[in-house]
Amino acid sequence: MNTSFYAIILAGGSGTRLWPLSRALLPKQLLALDGGTETLLQHTASRVKEVFAPCRMYTVTNDEQAFEVVNQVKEINPLLADHVLTEPQKRNTLPAIMLALAQIVAIDQEAVIAVFPADHKIEANGAWHHALGRAFDLALQGRFVTFGVLPTKPETGYGYIRRGSVLGDSAFDVVDFVEKPDLATATAYLESGDYYWNSGMFVFRAANFLEAVRAFQPSVWTWWEQRYETPLATNYEKLPDISVDYGIAEKITAKAMVTANFSWDDLGNWEAIYRIGEKDAVSNSIQGDVLARDCQGNLLISQGGKLACAGLTDMVVVQTRDATLVCPRKACQEVKDVVAELKKQGSPLVETHLTVLRPWGSYTVLEEGDGYKIKRIMVSPQGKLSLQLHHHRAEHWVVVSGTAQVQLGEREVLLTENQSIDIPKVTKHRLSNPGMLPLTLIEIQTGSYLGEDDIVRYSDVYGRTKKSACYSSEERHENDLP
Repeated sequence: MNTSFYAIILAGGSGTRLWPLSRALLPKQLLALDGGTETLLQHTASRVKEVFAPCRMYTVTNDEQAFEVVNQVKEINPLLADHVLTEPQKRNTLPAIMLALAQIVAIDQEAVIAVFPADHKIEANGAWHHALGRAFDLALQGRFVTFGVLPTKPETGYGYIRRGSVLGDSAFDVVDFVEKPDLATATAYLESGDYYWNSGMFVFRAANFLEAVRAFQPSVWTWWEQRYETPLATNYEKLPDISVDYGIAEKITAKAMVTANFSWDDLGNWEAIYRIGEKDAVSNSIQGDVLARDCQGNLLISQGGKLACAGLTDMVVVQTRDATLVCPRKACQEVKDVVAELKKQGSPLVETHLTVLRPWGSYTVLEEGDGYKIKRIMVSPQGKLSLQLHHHRAEHWVVVSGTAQVQLGEREVLLTENQSIDIPKVTKHRLSNPGMLPLTLIEIQTGSYLGEDDIVRYSDVYGRTKKSACYSSEERHENDLP
């Protein structure tokens, strides 16, 4: 691959369409949804790494998910962790791409960029490699290139591309980009043969793309032009929430489409997860501890104990420890409306699972009630929580396994199995794992307010006392980031 070819992986996400497995703090691209061990992000990074050198791959996510993205991509290749960029606030795909472009054009003015969403399931075969090569050829001619998937049904959940004149070798001019249609319109698109699903993948020359930003998105261009005087993260919240499709692709004239003659699925809803899953003799796709009697054509997933189903046909049942979704497969598009209603109610089920990943390990809420909360805390070897205090709660820690190093006020204590310590309110404290094995402890919180925002951080080896637009290698060394 040409040394001026770069890849951007977009790994943001709100965690709405695959709820309750996907949540705001753990969206679908960070999950293994096909029953395997590789997450969608890792699947994407592995596929892209077959074509691009890791030093020319950039991943853009948001602040809350950055540490987990870093952990996942470095399992694919340690170099990928040095190019994880973070949005200070969620601002859709156009600003996210600009964050990565700032890093790329600073080292290569002739860069040609390929943009890949992290939540696609694609078979990295010869057809995918050929289509990508064709797209780069067209981009070098000055075109903004997308990939069109030949529709197999009247899908209302995708945007569409209307093809124009033939450019040869499975490529076409693009007449128009079309928003998600209603069923009647989608049916007409399917019958016409001129419309393709918009895959959301793009290839373009950086210089051409920036010219289009200057022409069609002046506020974004002004922000970009000031990047040498003011870091891009500084005014990020003032940018429009705008996609690259709407902001650029729909407005430029020199655009082309390469037919995606490869296996593609964006896993945008539970119907897609059912489609790719292994089926039993009566077409049930089952993951987890599930008992199914007289059931057929269902997606049945349990991550929260035994799930027993009887007499179900063409249904989706997804069970976690704290939430259960039940809906017909044909109603999967309505899950996002369910999440919107939960958000309106202020439900914490929209944001996070009972188990929450952190840079130092994880915690799991075991039980909570009026004035108390019980957690299981796991600290990875050499992990260290921030130096912090709480105004409204006291804590009691009991070590289950491993060794805990506790800073409490001005003193330090080492605790081993079955030993415990009290953490009073308004007292600076820090928990660390100095050992080579995981540390597990039980935390009992008591107080008038037990929210996760009752925390004042004084120092943190993971950089959470400050915001950063990029986890660079220098910053990782400075802050001891994982």
